[in-house]
Amino acid sequence: MKFGKKLKDEMVPEWSEAYMDYGGLKHLLKDINHYNTHRKVDIENQGSETGKIQHKNSIKLSNGKLFIPAEMGQNEKSFFEKLDNELEKVDRFNKDKVEDAKGEAAELAKQMEALIALRKKVKERGTKGDKAASSKVTSPGRASSEAEEDQLDFKEEVDKFGEKIIKPASSSSENRDSSLGEHGRTPSDVLECVKIQNTSDSPKSSVERLLLGNTEKECSFSQEELKEVEEKLKKAFVEFYHKLRRLNQYSFMNLSAFSVILEKYEKITSRKVMRSYMKIVDNSYIGSSDEVTGLLNKVEATIVKHFNSGRGDDIRLVRPERKREKHSIWFLSGFYCGFSVALIMAIVLIIKTRKLLDKEEATVYLDSIYPLYSFYGYIILHMLIGAANIYLWRCYRINYSFILGFKPGTELDHKEVFLLASGLAVLVLTACLVQLHIRMDSRIQEHETFVELVPLGLLIGLVLICLCPFNIIYRSSRFFLIRSLFRSMCAPLYKVNMIDFFLSDQLTSQTQAIRSFVYYICYYSWGKSSAGRKMCHVSDVYIVFYYISAAIPYWIRFFQCIRRLMEEKEMKHGFNGFTYFSMLLSVVFQSTFRLKKKMTWKVWALVSSGVAALANITWDIRMDWGLLQMKSRNFLLRDKLLLHHKTVYYIAMILEVLLRFVWLQVVLSFDMRPLRGKVITSTFASLEILRRGIWNFFRLENEHLNNVGEYRAFKSLPLPFITDEDKVGKNE
Repeated sequence: MKFGKKLKDEMVPEWSEAYMDYGGLKHLLKDINHYNTHRKVDIENQGSETGKIQHKNSIKLSNGKLFIPAEMGQNEKSFFEKLDNELEKVDRFNKDKVEDAKGEAAELAKQMEALIALRKKVKERGTKGDKAASSKVTSPGRASSEAEEDQLDFKEEVDKFGEKIIKPASSSSENRDSSLGEHGRTPSDVLECVKIQNTSDSPKSSVERLLLGNTEKECSFSQEELKEVEEKLKKAFVEFYHKLRRLNQYSFMNLSAFSVILEKYEKITSRKVMRSYMKIVDNSYIGSSDEVTGLLNKVEATIVKHFNSGRGDDIRLVRPERKREKHSIWFLSGFYCGFSVALIMAIVLIIKTRKLLDKEEATVYLDSIYPLYSFYGYIILHMLIGAANIYLWRCYRINYSFILGFKPGTELDHKEVFLLASGLAVLVLTACLVQLHIRMDSRIQEHETFVELVPLGLLIGLVLICLCPFNIIYRSSRFFLIRSLFRSMCAPLYKVNMIDFFLSDQLTSQTQAIRSFVYYICYYSWGKSSAGRKMCHVSDVYIVFYYISAAIPYWIRFFQCIRRLMEEKEMKHGFNGFTYFSMLLSVVFQSTFRLKKKMTWKVWALVSSGVAALANITWDIRMDWGLLQMKSRNFLLRDKLLLHHKTVYYIAMILEVLLRFVWLQVVLSFDMRPLRGKVITSTFASLEILRRGIWNFFRLENEHLNNVGEYRAFKSLPLPFITDEDKVGKNE
């Protein structure tokens, strides 16, 4: 593998601008090589020996800097000038990140001291009864010596941990004293200065924080509290360890880049410069500092000692294995895809050969079961577009797993999502083919009762697969999706994360699938007769739920925006909430117009739909995509773009506008002769899913560029303890 590709693969996406510009330096080397080649040809044509290119055998250091010969060409001078600038850039960035890591290590040391003290207190409370019983036969002098021994044990354990974390983080005694306290402090003394942060994400805790501002609580010294604190602190240590590994990898890859680019320079120019310049690199901060390596070893030892029992589990925790490429995924995807095409052709042949569309009874039956299978069609289409999104995110190095909060190594790639979509398509099409064949064959209609249960059995089977507790069919991803869906449905009781509102946005584009699910309930609630199935379209209860269900996703997003507004105090979330509330009103007025068919409701539906479309277009393009920036060097776009062709952004904005106004056809009722009834609805629903796929790519592109601009490559996890010093810092 070429080094340039390896550097790109190993690069932290959010730090891409902080790495050495290997590509730019290679481009300068090409210019140097091109210049030397042409100059050599010119000299050979002139036949001059005196003008022959001569290079000094080596370039040496002078006063710690590289001595540039006067005869060196301008291209080579530009190369070394850029090389110096790149070294200064990566050295400064590395030093800043190391300083941040040292500060974070000091903060974790404070947290660890409080945890050790809490463990001691919980242990004391657990053995309090035994001590009370034994105190009757224990002398006061022995009790005093036991207390002193416990205090010495606590001091020794804290001091050992301080040596592990604080010493490499800072050599100053002041930092050590402030974080580990003075000698002679007991667990009670330590816990008097700290309180436990109320970072629980339960609905009760969320309401307390929002309404009462209750963000901290006193220590209760219970086992449940200790387990909760240990779990939070373990996550903080693991995240810190991953950050240190990435920082260590950053240093290694940049040092390797300098070595490789200098080796290429020597090969092109025949100047011996690598050894001299690498001395400068080795003497720089990034080349000489070993603080990150020391922190890595000691943090890993801390995790092994304080948070787990088995070292094998700990190593897997802090060093997750990379996902292996499985060729079976491609094979199964191709097999399922071809099988799906064959099943579609078989269904079409059954409809054509038996002339089902020409028979009134068959047409009515097809209309009655169409929503049962279109429900899966919308989901499969969304999954296929999601697979395309993931493929493009990977091509343009958009760190979607970090943005959406996937656990490293558990995120699905485009091949796996495509496999799931094609596998689901095979199941759905097989069920549809079986039902049509048996139901429309007069010779085997005695099985009609069982055939009608095929769609219900398919739905129950898929639900059971999603809830299956065994480690099959991507269990971690299934449970992650279910958890996020539950949190979204419970809005605004839970804190809103990126995945929560991203998933809720997907639901707003699946309103027709939600309505099909409501039809599922109706279809199997009015008995098995054909007359009972027709009642779904005339039942007042079904019609009410049919229209209410379309408003649920917008209602969820509205509550999520209100929750973020109350937490972050930023008015942009209020305007975002207005966009979803306008969509909510639009759905209500459209539904009312469909029911009553009066001009008044038509006007309200048109006005609300127009306002909602304009508000959502403005928010999507301006805020979610970050486009339409008037002062950008790219006209009506933004300064940083991942796609090379600007035309794609303009096309995406035009499609956003057109597809947002597609639903006005529901109110205006344009004459669309080729399309009728459910076909129109399905076409528009599919276009909305397509629009959501376009939105997905540019939304995460903009979020990724924001992370790159702020070098934000890691999550900021809440720590369990808050000290008096932290309170003073917040007040200041």
